[in-house]
Amino acid sequence: MFELYRPNHTPVPDWTPPPMPDNTLVLNGQYCSLEPLVAEKHAALLFRAYVGQDHVWAYMPYGPFSSSSQYHRWMRETETDAGVEFFAVKNLESGAFEGVASFLRIAPTAGSIEVGHINFSPALQNTRAGTEALFLMMAWAFDAGYRRFEWKCDALNEGSRRAAQRLGLSYEGVFRQATVVKGRNRDTAWFAAIDAEWPALQEAFRVWLDPANFDPQGHQTERLSDLTGLVRAAEDPWLGR
Repeated sequence: MFELYRPNHTPVPDWTPPPMPDNTLVLNGQYCSLEPLVAEKHAALLFRAYVGQDHVWAYMPYGPFSSSSQYHRWMRETETDAGVEFFAVKNLESGAFEGVASFLRIAPTAGSIEVGHINFSPALQNTRAGTEALFLMMAWAFDAGYRRFEWKCDALNEGSRRAAQRLGLSYEGVFRQATVVKGRNRDTAWFAAIDAEWPALQEAFRVWLDPANFDPQGHQTERLSDLTGLVRAAEDPWLGR
């Protein structure tokens, strides 16, 4: 009797798809807080953080914006996108909203979720608040039951590739000619962390975010990239070229 061949994939017993994030989700940390992006509340405040910093839009599929009203219009339209959950990031040390990030490509049945549309103003870049913001999103995803946390970026965006690796996401390759952005080709670099890696990554973040890891001037003792390097399954070869 013919027997159907079945590949020996790892079983996922009692799998239950995790919940979707929604526009009520608020994430609070030591150094930052994230709240659902609302044009009426955040557009003018965030636009102020980006004034004179047009370079932050270089790898985004939209922007820069020439006026607060133009940015407000874009944000209002973004609020209605059911497939993306945007957050405004507040730096608790400065008391100001200084960036945005989002969940997208949310696939509960696969247990996969992506972080993207990350646009931190220069004031938020290279800060504990900025790092913690992405940690909080990763923590929510894995605690909710997602199996895979993705990060994708323009393959020419070295800063984003370094950030993904620093956060402990493993390099998974480049999709060539993945899309067209602002009239130019974009190859897309892929990174991800999976749930089996989360306990060790969570401990790495706990150590790095501990106030004891910083001197009175805010300089770190342990580097996050050194801590997460013990967990990453694959390094990005482009960064070591």
